[in-house]
Amino acid sequence: MSSQITPEEEEARGKVPVPDHVQDAVRTLLEWSGDDPDREGLLDTPKRVARAWKEYCEGYAEDPAVHLSRVFEEVGGYEELVLLKDIPFHSHCEHHMAPIIGKAAIAYLPTNRVVGISKLARVLHGYARRLQVQERLTAEVADCIWENLEPRGVAVVIEASHSCMTARGVRTPGVGMVTSRMMGTFLEDQRSRKEVLSLMGY
Repeated sequence: MSSQITPEEEEARGKVPVPDHVQDAVRTLLEWSGDDPDREGLLDTPKRVARAWKEYCEGYAEDPAVHLSRVFEEVGGYEELVLLKDIPFHSHCEHHMAPIIGKAAIAYLPTNRVVGISKLARVLHGYARRLQVQERLTAEVADCIWENLEPRGVAVVIEASHSCMTARGVRTPGVGMVTSRMMGTFLEDQRSRKEVLSLMGY
């Protein structure tokens, strides 16, 4: 049975070894929830859950700012808006560890340097793959871009569904939460703010 495979054998197969105390914690939760952790279908669940959470939270092992370290200064004099929208992401709420599923729009007004567009998504994912609240996630993404690219303006809008509200508690599906953070020109100039929000679809 797979539950009898040694940690050394699992590591040789490319699987992250799961410490006994982590497996015991999952087994305790399964038992407390009303199921039998020793039944066949749940024997390997503690390891699966542990490895899944290691993946869900891999953002703790990285510094999202690293993705903004390589910039391009030859932009042909381009000084207008750079916008990446409808970026899908998933996270987990720090209050119930329930999924947060959503999308983000990230925009900035460059000075004399830009980054590859995929780096904006990587910054988002770096922060999203941690236990989060949406408000903090929005602020962290905006602050990271502001501090590392030194643009004239940054705008981040995140729209997401929270399972801690849709699947438990008030149990109200179909509800979306929107948060935003504006910095620089987008905060100070109403016309610029309206323009970027319109291009984002808000």
